[in-house]
Amino acid sequence: MSAKGVSVEYLAAGANRQTAVADWSRSGLLGFGADVNVALWQPNLDPPEGVERILSGHKGAVKAVEFLPEAEGDDSSYLITGSDDRTLIVWKATGHGPDFGILQTCPDHAGAINCITAVRPSADRPRWIVVTGAADATIRVWSFEADCLQLLQTIHTTPKYFPLALSITALGDDGNALVIAAAGTSDTIQILTADTDAETVHFNLQATLSGHEGWIRSLSFTKESKEAGCDLLLASASQDKYVRIWRIHQGQELPALAASGTDPSSGAFLPGKSPSNKAYWLKSAGRDFSVTFEALLLGHEDWIYSARWHAHEDGKLQLLSTSADNSLAIWEADPSSGIWISLARLGEISREKGATTATGSTGGFWTGLWSPDGKSVACLGRTGSWRRWQYDSADDAWQPCVAISGHTKAVTGISWSRGGSYLLSTSSDQTTRLHTKWVDSGRNTWHEMSRPQIHGYDLNCIDSLGESHEPRAVAMLLHRLAGAQETNMEHMPDAANMPVLGLSNKAIDAVDDDHEIQAVDDGDRGAVDPASIVKRSHLDIDHPPFEETLSRHTLWPETEKLYGHGYEISCLAASHDGKLIASACKASSTNHAVIRLFETQRWTEVRPPLTAHSLTATRLRFSPDDKYLLSVGRDRQWVVFERSADEAAMYKLLQSNPKGHSRMILDAAWAPSETPLFATAGRDKQVRIWASKPGENGELQFAQAAALACAAPVTSIDFLPRQVDGHFVLAVGTEAGRLSLCTVNGDGSALVEFQPSPELAFPNAVLQLAWRPHPLDRDCSSYTLAAAGEDSSLRLFAFDKVYLRPSDG
Repeated sequence: MSAKGVSVEYLAAGANRQTAVADWSRSGLLGFGADVNVALWQPNLDPPEGVERILSGHKGAVKAVEFLPEAEGDDSSYLITGSDDRTLIVWKATGHGPDFGILQTCPDHAGAINCITAVRPSADRPRWIVVTGAADATIRVWSFEADCLQLLQTIHTTPKYFPLALSITALGDDGNALVIAAAGTSDTIQILTADTDAETVHFNLQATLSGHEGWIRSLSFTKESKEAGCDLLLASASQDKYVRIWRIHQGQELPALAASGTDPSSGAFLPGKSPSNKAYWLKSAGRDFSVTFEALLLGHEDWIYSARWHAHEDGKLQLLSTSADNSLAIWEADPSSGIWISLARLGEISREKGATTATGSTGGFWTGLWSPDGKSVACLGRTGSWRRWQYDSADDAWQPCVAISGHTKAVTGISWSRGGSYLLSTSSDQTTRLHTKWVDSGRNTWHEMSRPQIHGYDLNCIDSLGESHEPRAVAMLLHRLAGAQETNMEHMPDAANMPVLGLSNKAIDAVDDDHEIQAVDDGDRGAVDPASIVKRSHLDIDHPPFEETLSRHTLWPETEKLYGHGYEISCLAASHDGKLIASACKASSTNHAVIRLFETQRWTEVRPPLTAHSLTATRLRFSPDDKYLLSVGRDRQWVVFERSADEAAMYKLLQSNPKGHSRMILDAAWAPSETPLFATAGRDKQVRIWASKPGENGELQFAQAAALACAAPVTSIDFLPRQVDGHFVLAVGTEAGRLSLCTVNGDGSALVEFQPSPELAFPNAVLQLAWRPHPLDRDCSSYTLAAAGEDSSLRLFAFDKVYLRPSDG
């Protein structure tokens, strides 16, 4: 099969919560660390799209991302990333859209890499100086030239601290000197300089700036203006809730503000703690420089995670700061007084009550980025989702824009709605998300449209019951944006929220915008969180919801809780007619390894439970006609139960195979066959096909018809729910991240694996696979496969029908 028949339809991945985790290149590409991957996104596309590429290469969480600064007119050709795995990876653009390939891997650091900064001292020479800081308490200086990264210098921090923030720039106009600002798990900033005349660039510590009273999370250099000989400004953001601005001035004379003794904070300092305007002196390339304290920016009410400069084309200089108080601020110096003022405050103002409840909130902004043109800003919140604002010059205001979201931990379960109109995913990040295609106005791009559940515990599995359980506001949103069929909305609640002390989503009525919101006791052990009140306008929108709406106003009400298991649920399945739910829990004995059935009309358990396994059941699957229930488990056996009208439990044991695999069985799937046929997959690196035929007593008996040996334990399988040219198509995912397709003969007699495409590779285990259902009476030219990754990513792949034909294998 050629790769031409495979396309990536949708990629969703949440960002890691680190200050240096993202960078926005001059060409408009935003790269960010997403678990062990690097995700690439173009925020300014219209219509907005999700992640375009996922780059895999690291073995640990990616903490630092930096595009090498281009000369004017250059594209973003190089990307450098650092990770918990202690390695740096240099990526080079492949020339095929926003895609990069690994150029070089450097394992020199002995600790997790926290931050990266780079500068190109001279536009005439394609050489970059790259500086990295890591949890081994070292700062390393590298030269990157001719596609090769070489270590120049290792600086051990003295006194010892872990670098969390770095910034480098040219010192002076001629590029003969460089200056590094370095800080981290201490309250001081170290200034180091080096001459660039010699081939060997060697940095020396010149000054230690004091004043902050907490760890320093971010540093950013900029030139004050485009004029020759202008001063440098350094912004430092700290956990002490303040941003400090420092001025680096060339010459033995101090800058006017410092020389006059003027209080740089303009009176805005803490009682008894007037900032010092002491001058620090540097010497580099035979010239003298002074560093003086310029301004103290007050306004944030919690730790400040990042501060970034942007110099606009018109010469205007602005600073973007983001904080754990759920806000970002844009600062600018007043032209007449020089006092730094906050021009805009975006995000969630912390005076809003409920800003830190389970549903309330993003929990702080970890980093903030400027777009290349300075007309857009993006920031990253606690949920791993991005938020974006665009400056509207007509209204002189910043307007929120559609951004992207994704899980931040392993995606443990996925399930399509019965008609295939949307996909549900659930994760160890304690959320359940609904993804669907935005078809309104012909956009046809996938987005997260609802977050039905935000839980207090990790979530392991999910299935769809078929009928609609979403609240009316979400149902109307899906109908309007995604073309979902309108269901009977009369009996739906307006919306749902989560009480402050509760874990259950409660149905609530939406309120009008002019409704006065007050914190009142709801009689259920706590107050109603005003931030979780749903206004009607929140979901009366013509675009996918923004993150603040997703995390607060798109919850689904809880209909029922089902009890009976003694331990954590390991798997569940809903029958295709929506009348039964089967579930199992983690177990080390036969008593707990039972399968419990619940009927959905009165939500009662069907007794007695089904007994067969002795250890945890890992997957439950109803056959397409619900006549059979298949279970597989850690005890290496598969079991088939048959529906029986005579049994109180509704199902009776038909057949069990205690030696189905030589190691635990991890997944199973039914083929869309008139004669029952299923596949099992195990840690023994085998996929096995089991075909049925009538036994001596007339009951069906299953026997192995074919097997496929894989290179790694097989963690997930799923059959396409329709035949293609008389064959079944089976998707297979392994623990090593290999995703491939196989064809199975109609009688199960042959299992043939096609050569996997590079687009289908995962860095870690593929935890679950699910083909999108299509109406059987409609011919399809392509089929969509959803894949849930241990790497926190959710991916949709589209396969052309021609690609799936066995003759092409």
